Amino acid sequence: MKVIPPSYERAARSLGATSWTTFRRIYLPQTLPGIAAGSLLVFILAVGYYITPALVGGADGQLISNFIAFHMSKSNWSMAAALSAILLAVVLILYWLYDRLVGIDRLKLG
Repeated sequence: MKVIPPSYERAARSLGATSWTTFRRIYLPQTLPGIAAGSLLVFILAVGYYITPALVGGADGQLISNFIAFHMSKSNWSMAAALSAILLAVVLILYWLYDRLVGIDRLKLG
Protein backbone atom coordinates (compact mmCIF):
# COMPACT_ATOMS: atom_id res chain seq x y z
CA MET A 1 0.00 0.00 0.00
CA LYS A 2 3.03 2.23 0.29
CA VAL A 3 3.46 2.32 -3.48
CA ILE A 4 0.14 4.12 -4.07
CA PRO A 5 1.10 7.74 -4.68
CA PRO A 6 -0.46 10.23 -2.25
CA SER A 7 -1.00 12.54 -5.20
CA TYR A 8 -3.96 10.36 -6.27
CA GLU A 9 -5.74 11.19 -3.03
CA ARG A 10 -4.90 14.87 -3.31
CA ALA A 11 -6.15 14.94 -6.92
CA ALA A 12 -9.44 13.27 -5.96
CA ARG A 13 -9.93 15.68 -3.06
CA SER A 14 -9.20 18.67 -5.28
CA LEU A 15 -11.86 17.46 -7.72
CA GLY A 16 -14.44 17.45 -4.93
CA ALA A 17 -14.47 13.82 -3.78
CA THR A 18 -15.21 13.06 -0.15
CA SER A 19 -12.82 10.95 1.88
CA TRP A 20 -15.14 7.92 1.59
CA THR A 21 -15.38 8.31 -2.19
CA THR A 22 -11.62 8.69 -2.44
CA PHE A 23 -11.13 5.49 -0.47
CA ARG A 24 -13.79 3.58 -2.39
CA ARG A 25 -12.85 4.70 -5.92
CA ILE A 26 -9.09 5.30 -5.69
CA TYR A 27 -7.47 3.44 -2.82
CA LEU A 28 -9.54 0.22 -2.56
CA PRO A 29 -9.31 -0.88 -6.23
CA GLN A 30 -5.53 -0.60 -6.11
CA THR A 31 -5.24 -2.64 -2.91
CA LEU A 32 -7.86 -5.26 -3.80
CA PRO A 33 -5.42 -7.75 -5.39
CA GLY A 34 -3.26 -7.75 -2.27
CA ILE A 35 -6.22 -8.06 0.08
CA ALA A 36 -7.70 -10.90 -1.94
CA ALA A 37 -4.38 -12.75 -2.27
CA GLY A 38 -3.68 -12.47 1.44
CA SER A 39 -7.16 -13.65 2.34
CA LEU A 40 -6.93 -16.61 -0.04
CA LEU A 41 -3.52 -17.69 1.21
CA VAL A 42 -4.53 -17.41 4.86
CA PHE A 43 -7.74 -19.35 4.24
CA ILE A 44 -5.99 -22.19 2.39
CA LEU A 45 -3.34 -22.50 5.10
CA ALA A 46 -5.89 -22.32 7.91
CA VAL A 47 -8.20 -24.93 6.40
CA GLY A 48 -5.57 -27.65 6.47
CA TYR A 49 -4.31 -27.04 9.97
CA TYR A 50 -5.38 -29.56 12.54
CA ILE A 51 -2.29 -29.67 14.73
CA THR A 52 -2.66 -26.15 16.14
CA PRO A 53 -6.35 -26.51 17.18
CA ALA A 54 -5.54 -29.93 18.62
CA LEU A 55 -2.79 -28.42 20.77
CA VAL A 56 -4.76 -25.35 21.79
CA GLY A 57 -8.31 -26.59 22.16
CA GLY A 58 -8.16 -30.35 22.14
CA ALA A 59 -8.50 -32.93 19.39
CA ASP A 60 -12.30 -32.87 19.38
CA GLY A 61 -12.58 -29.50 17.64
CA GLN A 62 -15.25 -28.84 15.03
CA LEU A 63 -12.88 -28.28 12.12
CA ILE A 64 -13.11 -30.31 8.93
CA SER A 65 -9.44 -31.27 9.14
CA ASN A 66 -10.03 -32.74 12.60
CA PHE A 67 -12.97 -34.76 11.24
CA ILE A 68 -10.80 -36.06 8.41
CA ALA A 69 -8.05 -37.11 10.84
CA PHE A 70 -10.62 -38.72 13.15
CA HIS A 71 -12.17 -40.79 10.37
CA MET A 72 -8.76 -41.79 9.03
CA SER A 73 -7.72 -43.08 12.45
CA LYS A 74 -11.00 -45.01 12.93
CA SER A 75 -10.60 -46.76 9.54
CA ASN A 76 -13.64 -45.05 8.06
CA TRP A 77 -11.71 -44.06 4.98
CA SER A 78 -14.76 -43.53 2.81
CA MET A 79 -16.01 -40.74 5.08
CA ALA A 80 -12.51 -39.24 5.27
CA ALA A 81 -12.27 -39.33 1.48
CA ALA A 82 -15.66 -37.64 1.12
CA LEU A 83 -14.70 -34.89 3.58
CA SER A 84 -11.37 -34.43 1.83
CA ALA A 85 -13.14 -34.09 -1.52
CA ILE A 86 -15.47 -31.46 -0.03
CA LEU A 87 -12.50 -29.57 1.40
CA LEU A 88 -10.71 -29.69 -1.95
CA ALA A 89 -13.84 -28.52 -3.78
CA VAL A 90 -14.28 -25.55 -1.43
CA VAL A 91 -10.65 -24.49 -1.84
CA LEU A 92 -10.83 -24.83 -5.64
CA ILE A 93 -14.08 -22.82 -5.77
CA LEU A 94 -12.48 -20.04 -3.72
CA TYR A 95 -9.43 -20.10 -5.97
CA TRP A 96 -11.69 -19.89 -9.05
CA LEU A 97 -13.60 -16.97 -7.49
CA TYR A 98 -10.33 -15.19 -6.83
CA ASP A 99 -9.30 -15.73 -10.43
CA ARG A 100 -12.63 -14.38 -11.71
CA LEU A 101 -12.74 -11.35 -9.37
CA VAL A 102 -9.10 -10.29 -9.18
CA GLY A 103 -7.15 -12.38 -11.67
CA ILE A 104 -4.23 -14.67 -11.09
CA ASP A 105 -1.99 -12.52 -13.28
CA ARG A 106 -2.40 -9.64 -10.80
CA LEU A 107 -1.10 -11.75 -7.90
CA LYS A 108 2.05 -10.14 -6.54
CA LEU A 109 4.40 -12.15 -4.37
CA GLY A 110 6.88 -9.82 -2.76
